[in-house]
Amino acid sequence: MTTITSPKPASGTAKAKSAAGRAPMRRGLLRWLFVAPALAYMAFFFGYPLVRNIVMSFQHYTPKTYFTGEAPFNGLDNWRAVFANELFTDALWHTALFTVGSLLGQFTVGLALAVFFSRRFRLSGFVRAILLLPWLVPMVVSAVVWRRILDQDHGMLNTALHAVGLAPQDGVPWLSSPGVALLSAILVNIWIGIPFNMVILYGGLQEIPRDLYEAASLDGSGPWRTFRSITLPMLRPVITVVLVLGFMSTVKILDLILALTSGGPADSTQTLGTVTYQLSFLQLDFGQGAVVGNVLILISAVFAVLYLRANRADFGKGK
Repeated sequence: MTTITSPKPASGTAKAKSAAGRAPMRRGLLRWLFVAPALAYMAFFFGYPLVRNIVMSFQHYTPKTYFTGEAPFNGLDNWRAVFANELFTDALWHTALFTVGSLLGQFTVGLALAVFFSRRFRLSGFVRAILLLPWLVPMVVSAVVWRRILDQDHGMLNTALHAVGLAPQDGVPWLSSPGVALLSAILVNIWIGIPFNMVILYGGLQEIPRDLYEAASLDGSGPWRTFRSITLPMLRPVITVVLVLGFMSTVKILDLILALTSGGPADSTQTLGTVTYQLSFLQLDFGQGAVVGNVLILISAVFAVLYLRANRADFGKGK
């Protein structure tokens, strides 16, 4: 009587299966090894300061802490003090006005210039390069120059307006009137941000296929209808990027306000950035300064989440 035995799997096949099973693990490990330096950088330079700032907002943190290391927790005392401070409420409102006004002005003028330069003409490249200068100059330098220009007594702007009869004898108090100073700061920031918007939007316009404009022209579409039906929809991803980057740089602005008005007159140009600076480095109350900083971070995070959700929706439509 003969017995039938099942054949044993070849050793080569078992080794091949084992190697195939380890291959995904190796690929996953390699991916993490490539990402690890970036994660370590983010954790050290962004994660740790963020966590430290949150913890500091719940501590009584003073200059003495740097010598003794003692920073006792005081619960929500810092948060209550900040939210009860009338200056914080005013600064929140000023930040909103400053950010919205700056973004609207920068985007509107930047888009108009981008559309204008998309119709190429002689010296267009040279003129675009000249218009980039406000963006290339350090913001503090721009603020100091504009402070001289907007000076009520000896400023160039009041002198020019008075020469054509558009300003009173004593000049317009651009930076010395609580009702005008914030508007002046917004106008200066618009001037600084126009080149960035123009360059990014101009690049987006160059990516729009010319065939779409030719087809619209053959269909009898006018300039405004073409702009509304073709240019704006095709520019939507670029517009989103421009507005998000502009928001991130504007909502936390500090150096422009400090060099232009120092938060005055009568705290009329105080923003969340200047209040953070004032609490932390002038009053040396680092706990309350951390609270305002956390509010800024929270506002930026909410805006970033909305941006990511909008981009995800656009990507889903594209698919």
